[in-house]
Amino acid sequence: MSERKIAIEFNDKVVRQFLLATVVWGAVGMLVGVLVGSQLNFWQLNFHTAWLSFGRLRPLHTNAVIFAFVGNMMFAGVYYSTQRLVKVRLASDFLSALHFWGWQAIIVAAAITLPLGLTRGKEYAELIWPINIAVAFIWVVFGVNFFWTLARRREPSLYVAIWFYIATIVTVAMLYIVNHLSLPTGLTHSYPIFAGVQDGLVQWWYGHNAVAFFLTTPILGIMYYFLPKAAERPVYSYRLSVVHFWSLVFLYIWAGPHHLLNTALPGWLQTLGMTFSLMLWAPSWGGMLNGLLTLRGAWDKLRTDPVLKFMAAAVTFYGMATFEGPLLAIKSVNALGHYTDWIIGHVHAGALGWNGFMAAGMIYWLLPRLWNKPLHSVALANAHFWIGTVGILLYVAAMWTSGITQGLMLNATTEHGTVLAYPNFLDTINAIRPLMLMRVVGGGLYLGGWLLLAYNLWRTLRGALPVNGSIEVFADDEPPAGEKLGLFATFLNPPVIFSIVGVVFACVWMFGADALSLAGLVGTLLCTILAYAHWESRGKAWGDWYDRLLINSLPFTILTVLAVFAGGMIQIIPTVITHRAANVEDRRQIPYTPLELAGRDIYVREGCYTCHSQMIRTLVPDVLRYGDYSRLGESIYDYPFQWGSKRNGPDLARVGSKYPNVWHLRHMEEPRSISVGSNMPAYPWLLVNNTDVAVLPAKIAAQRTLGVPYPESSDQQIAEGVAQQARIIAADLRTAGAYVAPEKEVLALIAYLQQLGKFENVARRQNQSSE
Repeated sequence: MSERKIAIEFNDKVVRQFLLATVVWGAVGMLVGVLVGSQLNFWQLNFHTAWLSFGRLRPLHTNAVIFAFVGNMMFAGVYYSTQRLVKVRLASDFLSALHFWGWQAIIVAAAITLPLGLTRGKEYAELIWPINIAVAFIWVVFGVNFFWTLARRREPSLYVAIWFYIATIVTVAMLYIVNHLSLPTGLTHSYPIFAGVQDGLVQWWYGHNAVAFFLTTPILGIMYYFLPKAAERPVYSYRLSVVHFWSLVFLYIWAGPHHLLNTALPGWLQTLGMTFSLMLWAPSWGGMLNGLLTLRGAWDKLRTDPVLKFMAAAVTFYGMATFEGPLLAIKSVNALGHYTDWIIGHVHAGALGWNGFMAAGMIYWLLPRLWNKPLHSVALANAHFWIGTVGILLYVAAMWTSGITQGLMLNATTEHGTVLAYPNFLDTINAIRPLMLMRVVGGGLYLGGWLLLAYNLWRTLRGALPVNGSIEVFADDEPPAGEKLGLFATFLNPPVIFSIVGVVFACVWMFGADALSLAGLVGTLLCTILAYAHWESRGKAWGDWYDRLLINSLPFTILTVLAVFAGGMIQIIPTVITHRAANVEDRRQIPYTPLELAGRDIYVREGCYTCHSQMIRTLVPDVLRYGDYSRLGESIYDYPFQWGSKRNGPDLARVGSKYPNVWHLRHMEEPRSISVGSNMPAYPWLLVNNTDVAVLPAKIAAQRTLGVPYPESSDQQIAEGVAQQARIIAADLRTAGAYVAPEKEVLALIAYLQQLGKFENVARRQNQSSE
C-alpha cells in the first residue's frame, strides 16, 4: 500500500443549509400546531377565514412537522454522518444543492397550496399531484447522490447507520409512489386510483410506514452515529443492531392495518395488522436498549451535557411510543382509543419526544463543529431541555387523559348495553375542554424551548465562520479485492433460505385453513428450530457471509427491498384484485350525482375528514350512536376514502336524511346556532362562492375511467343536472325561510351530506351461488 495520503474536504455546506432549515421549519410547524390546538378550544381563532380554518391548517401542521422539520433534520444528519462513515465527500455538489433547494421549494409550495384548499384529502399525503412529482424527483436526486457516494466509498464495510439510511431511501420511494398514484382532472386536482377499502388499506400501509421509514429508521441511523459520538462510547451491541435492523424492516411494513381495526376492512387483514404490531415490541425495544446501554459509563455526563440529555430522553420516548403503538393495536384497546385524543398523544410523544429531541441533540452537537465556535450558552440549552420536557409531559398526559375519557364516555351504555349513557357527542367535547387547553399549554412550552434553541443558534453563529470537516486517507485506500458478493451468493445461503422458507410457512399458517394452517404452523416451528441449530453449529459462516454482504451495497439493498416488499404486497394485492362491485357484502354504494360529487370535493377541500369519520365500526356503542355498521361496498366509489382517523365531531357515514336541508345550512353558517357549545368553525364563504360546474365533466370522466358507472353525458347535460338538483334544494330552503342562490357551494355540500348512507341492496354472493 502506498504511504501517500490525500486530504478529503467534506461537503458540510449542504449540512449547514439543512440544519438551518430544520430550525426555521421546526418553529413554523410547531407554531401552526399551537394555533390549530387553540382553535379546538376557541373557535373564534378560525377568524371566519377559509385559509385559516382548522381543516386547512391541520394538514399544513402535519406536513410541516413531518416533511419540513424532520425531513430537513434527517437530510442534515444523513449527509453529515455518511461522508464520515464512508470517508469520501458527497458524490455531487450539484445534486446536493439541487436536493436542498428543491426540497425547500416543495415545502413552500405545500405551505401555499394547503391553506388554499388544494389537497388530495389523504392524511400525510395531501399534496397535489404536481408537487408529488416534484417530491419523487427530489427523492430520486437524494437517492442517486447517496448511492453514488457509497459507490465511491473508501471504507469497505457499511456501518449500521448506513443500513437504516438505505432502508429509508428505497422504502419511502415505494410507499410514496404507490399511495400517490392518481388520475389528474386538472392542474391542481386529481383522484387516487384506489377507492374505499382499497384506498384505506393503501393509505395506512403508507401512513403507518411513513412513520416507520421517514420518522423512525433514518432517525435510528442518526442515533447509531451521533449517540456514540456524543457519549464517546461504542455501540453497546453490534449483534443486537443486526437483529434490530432486519426484524424492524421486515415487521414494520405489515402493521398498517391496525389503523383500521373494527372497520369494514376484511378480518384477516385486521388480524394480520394486530399480530405484526405486537411482534414489533421486540425489535423496537431492542433498538431502544441498544441506544440507552451505549451510554454505559457515560451517565455522569448527563448532568452537564445537554446533547446527551436530549438524546437519552429521545431514545426513552422512542421506547415509550413503540410500547404504546402495539398496545393500541390490540382490538379491545383500539376500540377505546381510536378516533380519540389518545392517538394524538401517542403520535406527539414520538414526534416531539423522539424526533424533536433527537433533532435538538444533533443540532447542539453539530453547531460547534460546523461553525468552529463553542455553543453560545450551555445553560440555555439545558433550559431548553427542561422546558421542552415539561411541555411534552403536559401535552401527552393531557391527551392520554382526554382520549381515555372520551373513549369511555362514547362507549358507555346503560340498560344492559342497549342505551347510550352520553347520547350527545358534545357532552364528551365539553368534558375534555380543560385537557385540550392543557395540550395548548404543553405545546406552547415546547415551542418556547425550540425558540430558545433558535436564539442560541443565532448567538453562536454571530461572528462565526463556517468550516468544512476534512480527513486524510491513503491515496489507494479502496475496498479489498476479492470480497465481492454476487447475486448467487447473496440469496443461496442459510440465513436467506431459512428466512424465506420460514416466511412462506408462516403465511400458510396464518392464511391457510384447517390442515393447511396446521402444516404451516409445524413448518414454521421446524424451520425456526433448524435455523437456530444451524446458527449454533455454523455461526461463523453466518457471520462471514454477513460481513461480505456489508461490503456490497447492491446485494444488501436488494435484500432490504425484498424484506419490505413482501409484507406490503401480501396485504395489498389480494385486496386490490378481489375488491370489485360484485364483492361488497350486502350493500353497494349509489354513485354521486354531479352536484353531490362537487359537494364531496368541497368537503375534502375544507378538510372535514380531519374532524369527522365516515366509518361506523362493528361496535355496539358506534351502532347505537350512528346507525348500522358500515359495509365494505358502501364506500366502493369513494375516491379518496373518507373513513377518517379522529372524531372532533360525530361520524357522518349515515347523516344523509337525518336532518333537513336548512339544518345543514345553519350548521355551516353558524354551528352554535344548531349545536350549542360546538367548537366547529363557521364556513361563511360557502354561502358566497359559486360551485365550479365547469370542472365537473373532467372529474366525471376521470371517475368513469376509475370504474364508477357514470353514463356518457355531455357538458350541457351535466350542467343541467347540477342546476336542477340545486334548484330543488334551494326551493326547500326557501320553504324553511332561508334563501340561498342555487349556484352557491353550500348547496353542493348539502347535497353531498344528504347522500351519505344511501345504498342499494345486493344479494350476498353465497346466496347467488346457491340459486
